[in-house]
Amino acid sequence: MSYTIEKQDMGYLLFTITRSEKRNAINYQVMEGLMEAISMAEDPGVKALVITGEGDNAFCSGGDLTVFHQLETKEEAYVMLSNMSKILYSLLILKKPTIALINGTTVGGGCELAAACDFRLAREGIKAGFVQGKQAITTGWGGGTILAEKLPVGSSMKLLMEAEIHSVEFLQEVGYIDHIYSSSPIAACEDYLEKLLTIDLKVLESYKMMWIRKWEESRLRERIEEEVRNCSVLWESESHHKYVKSFISKKTQD
Repeated sequence: MSYTIEKQDMGYLLFTITRSEKRNAINYQVMEGLMEAISMAEDPGVKALVITGEGDNAFCSGGDLTVFHQLETKEEAYVMLSNMSKILYSLLILKKPTIALINGTTVGGGCELAAACDFRLAREGIKAGFVQGKQAITTGWGGGTILAEKLPVGSSMKLLMEAEIHSVEFLQEVGYIDHIYSSSPIAACEDYLEKLLTIDLKVLESYKMMWIRKWEESRLRERIEEEVRNCSVLWESESHHKYVKSFISKKTQD
C-alpha cells in the first residue's frame, strides 16, 4: 500500500503517504487513499484529519512523474488534474480541522496538498516551494487558487510566480507555515492540537462552516476548475514534455 490511515487516541485521523523511496510522491493509489481518509474523517468520532509523509526526508514531492509521464495530451492530463482537484476541494471543505504535518521537504503538488489543509506545521530546517513554473506548467490541482484565497496577494504571487524553494522561516513569515517544530512530528502535532481537540465537535464544525460558506459564495470551485483547465493546456506543451523527459532520464540514470 502507498498509504496508511490510523485513528489516534486523541481523536484525530492520521493519513500517512508511505512512499519514502519516491519522496512520498502522489500516485493513483495515494489519490484513492486521500479520498478514503476524507470520507472516514466525516465520522462523528473523528475531530480532525492530519496528513503527513513517511520518514524525515519529504512530506510530499507532488505528483509522481514516473507514473503521470504517460499523460501527454491536455485531455489525458485533465482527467488526472481534475480528479486530484476534487480531492483537494473535498479536503478544503471538510467540516473538521485539517493539518498538514510537513515532516520534510515538499515541492510542487505537495505544497498544493498542504495549502488545502487548515493548518501547516513544518519541521525546523525543511524547505518547500511551488516549483511548477520551472516545469513549464502552473499549479493544476487547485492549490494556486487556494493559496491566493488564503495568503495576501503579494505573498501568494511571489510563491507561485518565482517557483523557488524557500526556507521554512520565510514561509512562516509570509503566512504559509503556521508553526515550526523541532521535536518528533506526532508529538509536535498533538501538542499543537491539544487545546483544539478539547472543544466540542459541533463548535469546531460551526466555525469551519464560516470559511466554507465564504469559499462557496466566492465560487472557489469554479475558479479551481479554470486553474485545472489552464494547467492541462500547458501540460501538453513542448516545454513541459521536454522537462518530463529530462526528469525521467535522470531518474533512470540514478
